[in-house]
Amino acid sequence: MALLPDTGYTPSPDELASVDAWFAAYDAHSAKREIERMADLAVFPLNLVSDNSEGDGASAQWDREQFVATMTQVMGGDDGDLTFDSVRTPVFLSSAMVVVFTDSTMTTAGGETQQLRYADVLIKRGGAWAFQTMIQGGWGDNLR
Repeated sequence: MALLPDTGYTPSPDELASVDAWFAAYDAHSAKREIERMADLAVFPLNLVSDNSEGDGASAQWDREQFVATMTQVMGGDDGDLTFDSVRTPVFLSSAMVVVFTDSTMTTAGGETQQLRYADVLIKRGGAWAFQTMIQGGWGDNLR
């Protein structure tokens, strides 16, 4: 993970490792299209921020049911596992809040790749990280 200059809250090595471990678990579930397990790592209602095909900003809140339905549709069927090669930059706002910027290459089992850039807001609850906000361009037409 890349780190920003020392400003504001400085995370410990253990805090950095805990965010890294959270993403490793989330990516593993994503790779296998385990949508329910992905949802287990979220706080609902989940905030989504995006843009739509008209170029306007869009936002919504999804409950678990909407998240599972949309992610099942977007991630497709059982066409084999996905792989992710990601570089993440965490910006800790406190010991319990982190915004994580991600540049990722997703590769399908068939070898097709897609470049992704997104950000997630994670909060710590009961000592465990959960994502509360997803920010990514191109999802706006799916937000309702």
